[in-house]
Amino acid sequence: MACVNPDGTLSPSAKGVLAILNQALTAEDVSAKLNQPLFKVRASLREMTDAGLIKSEGDKYIITEIGRGKL
Repeated sequence: MACVNPDGTLSPSAKGVLAILNQALTAEDVSAKLNQPLFKVRASLREMTDAGLIKSEGDKYIITEIGRGKL
């Protein structure tokens, strides 16, 4: 599922992920909180990390300043 639209805006699911990443969470935590399959969450986290919206700290993810600016 695409998180960043061609025009640079975020999909609703990407906004949902960013909204809960004010604290560092694992992919499993994000999956549980959003009630989304883990494989979809992992794909989203990978895409959002590549876009600089979030960063990984070990096995956890947290929002970046770029990500905060998109909310």
